[in-house]
Amino acid sequence: MRGIIMRVALAAALCVSAPLAAQQPPAPPPVPVAKPLVKEIVELDEFTGRFDASAFVEIRSRVDGYLEAVKFSDGAVVKEGDLLFVIDRRPYQALLNQMQASVAAQQTRVDFAKSDYERYERLARTGAAPERTVDERRQAYLQAQADIAAARATLETARLNLGFTEIRAPISGRISRKLVTEGNLVRQNETLLTTIVQVDPIYFYFDIDERSYLAYQRMAKSGGGTNGNGLPIRVMLTDEKTFTHPGVLDFTENRVDAGTGTMRIRAVLGNKNLFLTPGLFGRIAVPGSPRYKAVMLPDEAILTDLDRRFVYVVGPDGAVNQQPVRLGSRTDGYRIVRDGLTGEETVVVGGLQRVRLGGGKVTPQMTELPPVHAAPGAAPR
Repeated sequence: MRGIIMRVALAAALCVSAPLAAQQPPAPPPVPVAKPLVKEIVELDEFTGRFDASAFVEIRSRVDGYLEAVKFSDGAVVKEGDLLFVIDRRPYQALLNQMQASVAAQQTRVDFAKSDYERYERLARTGAAPERTVDERRQAYLQAQADIAAARATLETARLNLGFTEIRAPISGRISRKLVTEGNLVRQNETLLTTIVQVDPIYFYFDIDERSYLAYQRMAKSGGGTNGNGLPIRVMLTDEKTFTHPGVLDFTENRVDAGTGTMRIRAVLGNKNLFLTPGLFGRIAVPGSPRYKAVMLPDEAILTDLDRRFVYVVGPDGAVNQQPVRLGSRTDGYRIVRDGLTGEETVVVGGLQRVRLGGGKVTPQMTELPPVHAAPGAAPR
């Protein structure tokens, strides 16, 4: 009897405790949290620009003649001094030979006029020849000297023209295709034969707005400089995720464009492998601030409510509060937080949708932000 009573009491206790267990609220959802990354940085401003050749030459002939040979392959890389085209040399070689003969003939006249003048000068000292005849012989000698000087100048011109029949590369770079085929008549200084662009080093031109230009000027002035020339930069191509091509700023235009209100700036980059090509678009990252300690978070930790930006800050008891923030640019894959955080807070950095399900509380799972953040599938902006 006693055992029956105990079993009944136990069953009654279980029936009472079961509803109580069912009414217990679930544990707050686990979410990853971390301290904001605080480190010394230099902010990077990004602009869009285009690559351009550091030198460009149109190859034209300096003499008339028929094109005899082309000595390069279309699109090849040529070095300064490489032979590119050959104009028919025969007419110019014949003219050179003629001028050499003319100089030789003029030299005989000079020799004769000199000896004749010297002979009459000796006769005049003894009174055997009048002074007038001496003067005539002196004039003939001087005229012969002038004639041979003119002949030698003509000979040098003929020698230059013969040399101009071989057209050589004035710069090193990548050559275009031949625009004239062998056998065609080439006109002096008119017929365009091909072009060469120098792409190592290569230039990158971009425009900045007036406000950014003034900020850079003030920053350069505070650092003791007058402009940003020599400032290190990096460039990213349109199909790249990071700024991988280093260079320096080397030129700033001398006036702001009145039509667009922008200032044109140029960077120069090394291009040993000739991968960078004139005309390509790219994005350039330019240092936009002095070095300072910044508070940074990944973009995934930042939420938007209309025009307001905020993050979830977790208290010691797991309670979550919204903290408004003012954001800056991106650096090392993180978003700079200009105002709203000191760097000591614990911020939700993932699973933001679970925060609402927890009713204002979460179970924090502490993580550490790496020095450089790479969001999966996200390209730096």
